[in-house]
Amino acid sequence: MSFFRRVNASVPQAFGFARRPFNSLKIAVDSLDSSAPPSLIHGIHQFHCPDVVGIVAKLSECIASRGGNILNADIFVPQNKQVFYSRSEFVFDPAKWPRVKMEEDFLQLSKMFNAITSVVRVPALDPKYKIAVLASKQDHCLVDLLHEWQDGLLPVDITCIISNHNRGPNTHVIRFLERHGIPYHHLHATNGNKRELEILELVQNTDFLVLARYMQAFDAGVKLIGATSHFVTEELDAGPIIEQMVERVSHRDNLRSFIQKSHNLEKQCLTKAIKSYCELRVLPYEENKTVVF
Repeated sequence: MSFFRRVNASVPQAFGFARRPFNSLKIAVDSLDSSAPPSLIHGIHQFHCPDVVGIVAKLSECIASRGGNILNADIFVPQNKQVFYSRSEFVFDPAKWPRVKMEEDFLQLSKMFNAITSVVRVPALDPKYKIAVLASKQDHCLVDLLHEWQDGLLPVDITCIISNHNRGPNTHVIRFLERHGIPYHHLHATNGNKRELEILELVQNTDFLVLARYMQAFDAGVKLIGATSHFVTEELDAGPIIEQMVERVSHRDNLRSFIQKSHNLEKQCLTKAIKSYCELRVLPYEENKTVVF
């Protein structure tokens, strides 16, 4: 099972909202073709505020007034609640809409609608999210993350790996980390000492932590196995869920095939959760839920 948490930011609470003729809406515009001006770059805006009339119009106006073009927009307004969620992807010319001015424009919208969350990212211009990975003895999720990062498929910078397992100097993981200059910290933890203060010291200036953990249910004779990625809370396995995946197993599976299927699910689930978070697809909903666009 995989675990995922943010650092230096609490999960904001959602509020209630006004009636609408729709619960969710997805607006898609054809992606730019090869003839599009090469000066245009990609931006993402995430918005969460009390629901009132005119939010979509103002968001569209903000982007269009600066020469930007919305590629797609996801909107969610829960029934019987006064709260609005949206995620928009757009392209723009940075010469006409400088990054600093963009921040100011979306800040004005945030103030106008008393936003709970308003985040804008321009992947080509903004620094990548910095993450630290907390890993147990099981290597599969960690190795998959490292290779996804190496191949440029994860929009993050890995600051360090922290583990309660002391991997040897000639192991695949340690050799990989040494080649790429990523520090590895072994902190032996016990029930009485989780080494949390030392972990917090090591992850200063980190945007969020990624925790990888393995669980097995072969002996229970299950027919479906699953993996869950979620925010970490003080209560074990109780944080808001970001991603879940399942796969069918049967009596024909032996322990080896069962574990392989479990590993594949866990790797895919964790990677999908990290990408969703970095792409501003995840928003808090009510006390213990998430909106994932």
